[in-house]
Amino acid sequence: MNAQNQSPYYFIPHPSRHPITASIGLLCMMASLASWINGEKLAPIGFVVGLVWLLYVLWHWFGDSITESEGGQYGKRVDKSYRWSMSWFIFSEVMFFCAFFGALFYTREFAQALLGSLDSKLVWPDFAAVWPNTGPANLVSHFKPMQPWPVPTINTALLLSSGATLTVAHHALQHNERKKTIVWLAATILLGVIFLFMQGFEYFHAYNELNLKLTSGAYGSTFFLLTGFHGFHVTLGALMLSVVLVRVIRGHFKPDHHFAFEGAAWYWHFVDVVWLGLYVVVYWL
Repeated sequence: MNAQNQSPYYFIPHPSRHPITASIGLLCMMASLASWINGEKLAPIGFVVGLVWLLYVLWHWFGDSITESEGGQYGKRVDKSYRWSMSWFIFSEVMFFCAFFGALFYTREFAQALLGSLDSKLVWPDFAAVWPNTGPANLVSHFKPMQPWPVPTINTALLLSSGATLTVAHHALQHNERKKTIVWLAATILLGVIFLFMQGFEYFHAYNELNLKLTSGAYGSTFFLLTGFHGFHVTLGALMLSVVLVRVIRGHFKPDHHFAFEGAAWYWHFVDVVWLGLYVVVYWL
């Protein structure tokens, strides 16, 4: 069934070894990670082997899907299923970040106020319920909070610009302007890479000049969890867009048949929106 076929039949792929082989890689990774945490000496090797195995499987799995798509085997029903799948995946990511934002909100608005209440003053008379703080028992070494200027603000400009360049690349692909698509898509990836380097510089500054670490109480843990996982998602988004860029260069996609591009673009715009929330809640408030 080609992409233009209006047949009601649904494309059924051949039996695949990829799900079971990917499961083996994941099992090896997670078992090795658990052993690593418990101090097993050979666990890091097992983790790396499982990770390499999983990446190898995913390389071939996605390769098979690309071959089927470019071979005209995916029709409108398959395209719709991919769109729903990507939508639910992004929704799960939204819930993932909501959990961390919720933890930050609860700590600032409820736990901190409770620790600073009148009853708690009898136990911790010197504790002031002001965010950020070193905790009521002063077990956390003194640190300085991260300020919104200059690095976070520059990173905000970088991500917002990358969203604009990606939109230009998408419109160019819809008009079958392949060279323009390549240029603007490459610019998007470059902006994402610069963002990651800037975030690395920010972490270096936090550890060495602000004494802000993952162990710096509730502020440090929520700061690094939120920004760190966001940086991980930027990395994944940049990898997705890099694969899409290679496919565009190879002549893949058509103006009316390019969901891989759209799915990666959805994910990238989701990353942009999450960063805006981080910028306001973590750096400014």
